[in-house]
Amino acid sequence: MELKDESLINIHDFLPHREPMLMTDYILELTEDKVITSFKITQDNIFVSDNKFIEAGLIENLAQTCSSILGQSFFQNPNVETKVIGFITNIKKIEIFTLPKVDDIIISKASLISQFENICNIFCETFLNDEILIRAEINLFIQEVKQ
Repeated sequence: MELKDESLINIHDFLPHREPMLMTDYILELTEDKVITSFKITQDNIFVSDNKFIEAGLIENLAQTCSSILGQSFFQNPNVETKVIGFITNIKKIEIFTLPKVDDIIISKASLISQFENICNIFCETFLNDEILIRAEINLFIQEVKQ
């Protein structure tokens, strides 16, 4: 899969994560209740073992994909430095089908099921081409850290 840079949204504008914990590269589509991201797995990724992107990496990729739905409200102005904290509060269901390899580009899709203030319930899936890698329903919490 080849991605055209002019149509991509830089994930840095919606997440506080930076290397080595950044597990998404680009936002391909973003609305108030849906997001699609892409991520190229590199050999130096901290979640690569034996040339495969391990389960913890897939889960972190999903969490970062999901959090960009909530994160967009905190990072609407990239010229203002905003500090946020966020974490998974619950994984209701998770199925891992297979692990991608180094140099694969994975696509993650998340849809908001419900939201109450800074807590949301999100359904998410990650694919390599048409093959599903992981499917989960998770709860996330995110809030701005007052300075």
